[in-house]
Formats: sequence, structure tokens, C-alpha cells
Amino acid sequence: MCGIVGYVGARPAQELLLAGLTKLEYRGYDSAGVSVMGADAIESVRAVGNLVQLREAIDRQQSANGNGAALAREATIGIGHTRWATHGRVNEQNAHPHFDTDDRVHVVVNGIVENYLALRDRLKADGAVFTSDTDAEVIAHLIADHDEGDLVEAVRRAYNDLDGHFAFVAMSQASPGRLVGARKECPLIVGVGDGETFLASAVPAFLSETRRVQYVENGEIVAVAADGTAFITPAGEPIERQISLVDWDEDTAEKGGYETFMLKEIHDQADAIAETIADRTVREDGVDLDDEGALSDDVLRGARRIVIVACGTSYHAGLIGRYAIEEYARVPVEVEIASEYRYRNPIVGPGDLVIGVTQSGETADTLAAMRIAQERGATVLAVTNIMGSQATRDADGVLYTRAGLEVSVAATKTFVCQVAVMYLLALRLAELHGTMEAERRMLLVGQLKSIPRLIGELLESVDPVIDAIADQHWRAGFFLYLGRHAGVAVADEGALKLKEVAYISTDAYAAGEMKHGPIALLSESTPVVTVATDSPLLDKVISNMQEVRARGAHVIAVATEGNPTIGEHAESVVSIPATDWTLQPLLAVIPLQLLAYRIARLRGLNVDQPRNLAKTVTVE
Repeated sequence: MCGIVGYVGARPAQELLLAGLTKLEYRGYDSAGVSVMGADAIESVRAVGNLVQLREAIDRQQSANGNGAALAREATIGIGHTRWATHGRVNEQNAHPHFDTDDRVHVVVNGIVENYLALRDRLKADGAVFTSDTDAEVIAHLIADHDEGDLVEAVRRAYNDLDGHFAFVAMSQASPGRLVGARKECPLIVGVGDGETFLASAVPAFLSETRRVQYVENGEIVAVAADGTAFITPAGEPIERQISLVDWDEDTAEKGGYETFMLKEIHDQADAIAETIADRTVREDGVDLDDEGALSDDVLRGARRIVIVACGTSYHAGLIGRYAIEEYARVPVEVEIASEYRYRNPIVGPGDLVIGVTQSGETADTLAAMRIAQERGATVLAVTNIMGSQATRDADGVLYTRAGLEVSVAATKTFVCQVAVMYLLALRLAELHGTMEAERRMLLVGQLKSIPRLIGELLESVDPVIDAIADQHWRAGFFLYLGRHAGVAVADEGALKLKEVAYISTDAYAAGEMKHGPIALLSESTPVVTVATDSPLLDKVISNMQEVRARGAHVIAVATEGNPTIGEHAESVVSIPATDWTLQPLLAVIPLQLLAYRIARLRGLNVDQPRNLAKTVTVE
């Protein structure tokens, strides 16, 4: 979610870096910095806040340091970064660029280094002095440790030491006139100019300067100079890479080439979940939630009752959280609509853990519900995406979802990250409460870590099926959504998405309730979306599907890949990759997001700004 810009050429680098970072502001950030390199030194400036604060910090530093000002004016190579905090507080020390002990190697990093603790301990033992709380700083020290005058080789060796998902760009005093970038799952792209070259996490950073690009593929390292580039594998083998031409306008570039922010953010979900879980799942047999501000293990161990308060999409994430916590940790959970809970004179107090789920951290009803619980002696945990939001200031503890900025009003990636945090919390509670064997925890942690890859596979294959369903049903005036267990919450969220962006009336029900009224709504023209993923209740879901078909309605099933029977009971089947049945909501919701999106587009609607809706609901 952070932004990277690098430049090497003949023009002063600093202004080009700042201009590139400005084009990446749409991604969201809480601090920023730049480093530029001269013949004898690297000058670095970092600041908390937006780029206005960074420019002011640059002006102050240059006023106080004449040599630094001259270097900044003359340097023709540099790197810049906008940070969305994951590891460590939002402060200047944790902002990028990061540097080694001797201030000779500077790096900017997106993503997560999973094995940074082991690497940091090793490097400290060798004399490295760390100045931040981030995982990213370890890359600068690691490259410096390998640097014998060849930055490409140092980066290559460092890359092979790193676990996680990341993209970074490095520069070193020992290798003037060169930047070296590396990509493992996080995006990185080269902009090829005339006698100058850019490296960035997204095309908008350099689109005003050049439209010629070279794509850095996953698992590649690229050396960048003013007069060209060289690509290699982590084993050092050379790679040929053609120059492509992008014909995007600046608006499309900000969307990563997608037609809307909503579609981009649906496709961001693999990276977003990877950010959410990576450092928290370093242990194979469990989860660690030792983020800045997280609740202590003693508090979690002492929780005997949990109440989740939330609104809208966050409420649906809370419903999935209830199933996960009760299934894994055997702690009773209630999920409450915050706008009702705050006025209900709720029974809550000491010994209760109340979790407020709010993407923005500013949702008025959720904040009010959290305050009531706190006033009555409960411990309050906020699950939110925004550092420094009111929820983080009010709560006793915080778990951040790390989804990055979400521009589209309809929540997609923020929802799946909230759900991922609920699974993390459930697994941690299970370990602390002793309710799950280590082997089962290991299986679930491993399968949770595979979710980003599975989302990528799903998004690569699902479009033709979704398009066909949307083409058939986009004119329908009513959809019914059905599910069981956590599939009910998936159905709720899928129905909400269709309401929000396509303005179609929907109902979502626990499938066992269908015969208690909703079945009266069915006709031969009714599309019925059924969450029919593998679970202990699948046979019952199939029975509900048969009842629907007997009334002539059209069954659209979201099913687990490899199930041979679902197709016998549905007109359309959308398959999701197989994983543990309790984790399948993270995958099952994605086809429903895409279905709502495709139908809305066929109806000619603005999916990014649906009528009557706001991103943050700060009033009742």
C-alpha cells in the first residue's frame, strides 16, 4: 500500500522524486521521505504526515545545512517513499528511506519481511545498529553486509536471505549511478526515459515523464542506470525484458490500469491480506498479535465472553469472526449492530472483551457502543484500518487491518482484511485458551498463509463465469442470497454489495429459514445465489438448493473446486480454490463482489461512488 519512487539520470532527482510521490498519494500514507546521493554522501529527509510536511522538512534541513542543500540541488540519483505503517509507530525514525549503520546503503521498501527478527538478531551480533522499529530496516543492513562494491550482487544475496512478500529499491555509495530493485509478490515497474530511468511501485509515479515501461515480474531483480536496465533471477541468470508502451491517462494510471477503483481494490485483495497476516504468522504453530497497542496475552487469556459491535460490512466481518472464535477458541461470542447496541442498555462489564470493528475508525455508532462498554468496565479492542483514528484513541487495544487506502465507497479489500484479522484473533485465543491442538493450529496457519496465492488464482480464472452470470441476470429486479454457518455472513455481504453498487433489491437469509417465509418470494425469474462451499452443512445447503429449483428459480452456486455434485443442483457454478472449510469465506466473497460489480457496470452505474452513500459514516 506504500509508494516507491526511484530515479537515476541527468536531472536533479529530488524534485522528480517528490513529484512522483505526489502521484502516489492516492494510495494512502502516514509519513514520507527521500534520499539523494552525491559523490561523497547521501542526504536523507523524512517526515511524519503528508508531502507538505516533507517539503517543509527539506526546506528546514537545507537552510541549516548548506552542503546538504547543494547536494540536494545537484544529485541526479535518489529514492523516495510514502509509508502506510505496519511495523512500528508513525514517527520519523520508522519512515523510509532506511539505511545501514555506516549510512552507505539506503533502501525504500513495500511489503513485509517475515524473517526480520532472525535477520536482525544476526546482524546485531555482527555490529549493526538499528534505529527503527520496522522490519524494513533489516534490508538496508543485510545489503550492506553483503556489499563488496557490487550493489547488484549484494541485493541478489540479500534477496535470497529474505522471506515474505516485498518490493524494494536500494542505492549504495559503493555503486554510484545505479539503483537496484527487487520484487517478491509486491509490484515494481521500470519507467524508461531518454537518458534517465525510473523505478516505482506504480505507473503514475512517472507517467508524466515517460510511457515506456519494463515490467519487473515476481522473483526478479533489476539494476537501473541512466542508460538502461539489466534484469536477473535470484540465481544471477540474466533475463531479457522488452519495453512496453502504456497508453493510460493519469486517471486510469491511478487505478493501476483497471477501469474503476472498485475493480482495482478487488484485485488488491491478495496483497492486502498478505500485509495483514504476514508478520503475525511467522510461527508455524500459531499466531502472534504483538503489534503496537495490541492487548496483552493475559487479557486475551482472561476473556470469557466476547461482544463484537459493528455496522454494515464490518458487521458481516464480525459475524464470520463469531464463527471462527467459537469454533477455534470455544469462547462465547455475540455480534451486535452498533446502532442498536448503544441504545439497548446492554449487559456488559468487567471480564468481557468488546471488539469494535470499523474500517475508518470514525464510525459514530460503533464508537458510541465501544464507549458504553468501556464505561461499564469491559476491555475494548478496536479492529480498524486507520492509524490515529478515534477508535484507536478510545480503545484499550488495537489490531490494524493494514488494507491500505480504499477509494471506492463499497468495501472490498477492507472487508477481507477485517475477516483475516478475526481469524488471527481466533487462532491466538485458541492457543491461549488451550482449545486447539498444535497440529490443527499448524494446518490453519499454513492454509491462512496460502490465501493470498489462492485469491490470485481465483481472480485469474473467474471472470468468464461471472460475466456469463451477469449477462443472464443483470435485468433482474430481485436476488435472494442463501448460506449456512459462516456462509450466512458471506451471503449477507454479497447481497449488500449488489444493493450498494447495482441498486437491486436483495434479501440474504440463513438457508434453513427459507421455508419460514422467503420462499414465497421465489418465481421462475428469481436468481438465488447460494454459498455452497464444502462444510459439515453442505448436504443441508444442497437440500435448500433443490427446494429453490423446484420452484423454478435460478440457482447460482459458489462452490469449492473439485466438488462433483454441486453442478447437478445449480444452473451456474462459480468454483473457488479448496482450503480449510472454516477459511473459505475469504475466498467465497470474492465472486459475489465481482458479480455485483459486473451487474452494476452492465446497468451503467458509477460503482466507485454509489448514490446516497459515504465512505465513513460519522453521524447517526
